[in-house]
Amino acid sequence: MQWVDDGIVLGARSYGESSVILELFTRQHGRHLGLVRGGRSRRQQPVIQPGNTVHAAWSARLDEHLGTYAIEASVSRAARLMESREGVAGITLLAALARLMPEREGHEGLYEAIELIADALPAVELAAPLLVRFELEVLRLLGFGVDLSECASTGATEDLVYVSPKSGRAVSRAAGEPWKDRLLPLPGFLRGETDVGPGDVAAGFRLTGFFLARHVFEPRGVPMPDAREVFLRFVAPPV
Repeated sequence: MQWVDDGIVLGARSYGESSVILELFTRQHGRHLGLVRGGRSRRQQPVIQPGNTVHAAWSARLDEHLGTYAIEASVSRAARLMESREGVAGITLLAALARLMPEREGHEGLYEAIELIADALPAVELAAPLLVRFELEVLRLLGFGVDLSECASTGATEDLVYVSPKSGRAVSRAAGEPWKDRLLPLPGFLRGETDVGPGDVAAGFRLTGFFLARHVFEPRGVPMPDAREVFLRFVAPPV
């Protein structure tokens, strides 16, 4: 079994004296692991840093085996990302979210989104709204999509400003007014508005975080990634 694909490095862990097990999110083959022989060498170490894009050739005797990677650098971002705390937190969060997806399940759209966000980092004002949308897409692909198409109460498609924490569906301003303290704010940039402020992005992360915690992290018995809290400090710094 063998294939060739582009992949974004999510992480790597040591294996034996000189090799690593490399975790990529590939364009056609999704999240995929493989052994890189000599991956701890001075030549390979800069290539396998999180956020870099590599050209990877994977091979194994059987499809279910771990297999081995032969990799070449394609786009180097890691050095730029590691220069700031925003970059480190952002790429760490992005990798943690990508790991929620099942192994070896192709999602080309997610691959392109990861690449776009990695290119935007460490500029928080550019990357943060993209990360909110990425979290929404991860929820959708895992079967817990948030429905922002129409009001859950009236079917209206205009002036949707809330989301019901019970149903995960949008609620219009008029229908939600009596219960607004119990509803989650729906920020304008998720309704198609072009202006995005720090408060809007923080509201977006609150929205996605609520459903990620309820449907993904809590059922798996794992906490929300620490990198998410760190990254949110740059989105909406404490006063």
